[in-house]
Amino acid sequence: MSGLAHFWSQGDAITRGVALLLLLMSVSAWVVILWKGWLLRRVRSDIARAVPAFWAAPTLDAGAKQLQAFDREAALRPLLAAALAAPRGDTLESRGHAESQLTRRLRDALHAVLAQLQFGQVLLASIGSTAPFIGLFGTVWGIYHALVAISMAGAISIEKVSGPVGEALVMTAAGLAVAIPAVLAYNVFGKLVGACEAELEGFAHDLREMVTDAARAR
Repeated sequence: MSGLAHFWSQGDAITRGVALLLLLMSVSAWVVILWKGWLLRRVRSDIARAVPAFWAAPTLDAGAKQLQAFDREAALRPLLAAALAAPRGDTLESRGHAESQLTRRLRDALHAVLAQLQFGQVLLASIGSTAPFIGLFGTVWGIYHALVAISMAGAISIEKVSGPVGEALVMTAAGLAVAIPAVLAYNVFGKLVGACEAELEGFAHDLREMVTDAARAR
């Protein structure tokens, strides 16, 4: 703590601003990481339980109740609602072919659910790509600030240079410490969202076939 306090007291406004920015980015990244980890874990568990329960139900109403019970994060219910909905009013959508209307509604519902699952990914990608450069900027500025202070003191030695320069290099390490968890989490969450997307697309396809077959039977 004493080293950090000394670094903070020796730094100027730009150095402190960079340090605070990296701290803010780190806190934001970890909030998103913890939240999305919890969310995607629940969604994958919900899909694994809700889809078999829906298709095992004897009637459509019973299946809808199963989704209501198991789909805690509303990843599947919008797809069922889109499959059963009908266009209202005299619109271009209502004049289209029934199967085309169904495909459009399911596609829009799927995109909305995926947007919910992907929320926060842009922040993680931005932090992972910019944090190292922000830390490097803090290092460069810290070294410049330290050398200016040493030159004004009029006495230059390895002892006087190594301390301030070493403290400035901490900013590069801080930038990497912020970026690495964000990049790793972005890659892991991308894979999890992709797995959820495949399951949701399969469910939407099966719903479309069910509704289409029922319409043909009538």
